[in-house]
Amino acid sequence: MSEANKNVVKVLKAAVGKDNVLTDQESLSFYSMDVYRSIETPIAIVQPGSIEELQEAVRVTTGLGVAIVTRGGGASYTDGYLPTTAESVIVETSRLNKIIEINEEDMFITVEPGVTWAEMADALGESNLRTPFWGPFSGLKATVGGSTSQNSVSMGTSRYGGSPESILCYDIVLANGDILKTGSSAMEQSSPFFRHYGPDLTGLFSGDAGSLGVKASITLRLIKLPSHSLTCSFGFKSYDAMSQAMAAAAREESTSSNWGLDPKLQQGQLGSTSFTDALKAAFAVLKTARNPFEAFLQLGKMALAGKRFLTGYDYSAHFVVEGHSISEVKSKLAQTRKALSPYGTEIANTIPTVLGAMPFMPLYPILGPQGERWVPMHGLLSFSKMQDMHNRLMNLYAEKKDEMEECSVYAGAMYMTYSTHSFLYEVALYWQDDRTIYHKLFLDQDYLDMLPTYPENKEGRALVAELRASIQEIYSDLGAVHFQVGKSYPYQKGRQTLAADTLRAIKKSVDPKNLMNPGALGLE
Repeated sequence: MSEANKNVVKVLKAAVGKDNVLTDQESLSFYSMDVYRSIETPIAIVQPGSIEELQEAVRVTTGLGVAIVTRGGGASYTDGYLPTTAESVIVETSRLNKIIEINEEDMFITVEPGVTWAEMADALGESNLRTPFWGPFSGLKATVGGSTSQNSVSMGTSRYGGSPESILCYDIVLANGDILKTGSSAMEQSSPFFRHYGPDLTGLFSGDAGSLGVKASITLRLIKLPSHSLTCSFGFKSYDAMSQAMAAAAREESTSSNWGLDPKLQQGQLGSTSFTDALKAAFAVLKTARNPFEAFLQLGKMALAGKRFLTGYDYSAHFVVEGHSISEVKSKLAQTRKALSPYGTEIANTIPTVLGAMPFMPLYPILGPQGERWVPMHGLLSFSKMQDMHNRLMNLYAEKKDEMEECSVYAGAMYMTYSTHSFLYEVALYWQDDRTIYHKLFLDQDYLDMLPTYPENKEGRALVAELRASIQEIYSDLGAVHFQVGKSYPYQKGRQTLAADTLRAIKKSVDPKNLMNPGALGLE
């Protein structure tokens, strides 16, 4: 380590304590990787334990001309928290894990960035409250700070949108260590109860991937926890039928969450379910059910269906409806079924029942069902572009079929509607390859021991990179947008000049030396 870097470590230890600055090779390697890859190894990993320590760590690091990259739960795949220069420090937020305030009167919650969605849901559940959007699948690990920096989606998305729609205010640590408050919290004698007072500064920092500052606290609005929920699933003979059905259901605004699966992910979803996981799921269904009789009835249907309920259907879609009375949810479910019925056939609702009861499952999917490496890509499209996207993707796979087979690469896809107006098409690429230190430390060894291992597959890795580039071109051609922008998606490509210049000017004003996650959002 150079003398300059030794000095960086020294000042960071003074700021947060020597035990909270990691410089060992294993930590540097692990924290500088995401699901897919690494780029550069940083000088150190710093773990502040208070907002004051966070401020000081940022101030002294940037004061030495060293870049800051913030890392939350670590489940991203878009290079969002990967250093692009060795002259970097990763701010890891796991110790910033306090729930600052639950205000039941004014209906908001304020948390530090390292609080996970699962932790927040547990804390709010005691008061029968919830945030409207209430977390991604990775909510056991994914943090509120990381997710709101990357605009995550999943639980509640079909009714309430993604994470940004649930945020009221931020406290942001800027490059110089100062705290910028957004929304009503920026007013003297006020509190973080309201977002829109003049231009929306809260929105500016949602989805910024930490390029404009580090989130010190996040305030989200609250709703009453729905007292009832019901689910349904439909099978479809084709992608076109499934996508049109999901769009039709979205326009009804009757569902709170939804997921579509292609043939590969259906197989993976079912094939990776262990007996232990099935027991946990059954227990969760019973535990979360408001009506024990209905819970036992549902478990009986799941048992009878087994793994055969998708037989004969290439695609499936799964829906959750919520409400505050059984009559309300039954009405919403009937409305949803009416929208779906012209396109497909109702099947056993095993998948949404389990996901509703266990929304935050272990992050097994960061490897494929047979231990393959995995990386997703996503795009949000208008409904009118859903079929074009699929057709072009199928043409790409047909063109690359021989290479994909030779390199042990295959693809699947998951789908979701976002509120009433957009369609998420998320591609999942799998390939046989050696595991990284990320997989070895992120997943339990007992789980890893159950999966096959593979030798290094450079050819497969290169083909995946090529496919990712081609798929991104398809997304771009169809005008798709992305929520986890990070450094992977060409955010500046094709952007109106004035819009791009305005963003660069904002970046310059809050981060004049370009030391806050350089490269994110294409801001070099």
